[in-house]
Amino acid sequence: MEVDILAIGVHPDDVELSCSGTLLRQLEEGNSVGLLDLTRGELGTRGTPEIRLQEANDASQLMGASFRNNLGMRDGLFEINEENLMLIIREIRACRPKIVLANAVEDRHPDHGRAAKLVHQACFLSGLRKIKTSKNGVNQKHHRPDNVYHYIQDRAIEPHFVFDISDVIDRKMEVISSFKSQFYDPDSKEPSSPISGKDFMDFIVAKARNFGREAGFEYAEGFTSYKKIGVEDLFDIK
Repeated sequence: MEVDILAIGVHPDDVELSCSGTLLRQLEEGNSVGLLDLTRGELGTRGTPEIRLQEANDASQLMGASFRNNLGMRDGLFEINEENLMLIIREIRACRPKIVLANAVEDRHPDHGRAAKLVHQACFLSGLRKIKTSKNGVNQKHHRPDNVYHYIQDRAIEPHFVFDISDVIDRKMEVISSFKSQFYDPDSKEPSSPISGKDFMDFIVAKARNFGREAGFEYAEGFTSYKKIGVEDLFDIK
């Protein structure tokens, strides 16, 4: 199924935590969105791969995504190699997105930066005609997304641009809450994690407020880009 935007996260919940507000806004504008998780998050401190898969499906349905796929790479141990590049290339060629959103280029969790490099390379290689792929027995045509943007996660990376999510901040938090196993639960017997604290949701809202402040938005999400961003009208810049 072809989509306008493909949002990729190495772990289930990466996309929701970092760029679901942007995706909700784009869906409101009539653009189609697909979601792709690289791993099942099986090394996560809390929950199980089965629980996280169900939570991911719940979140994608609540968001209104066209599909959500999982490539089953090894959490924490996946490599930037031909096998994994080809897995992503097949997905890109299958849904032919104009825009790809991917993990932060650098972050506390080493998977995030490594996944950013893996996806960025796959997006380029997907446009090479001489790399042959097929999916479900059908030969695929080459396709390179117009743009790849990297959302910002734990570390305070300076964004190249921010996207206004003021009107959908409450819906974003609702989507994030689909991942119940990962967040604060006073009755949980599982170990604590960096995102299971009582104040973590407040941190997500505060970060969105901070991203939006200088641009004149109440809430925003931040992104970086490897290539320069062009504008056609100075009055479009906030």
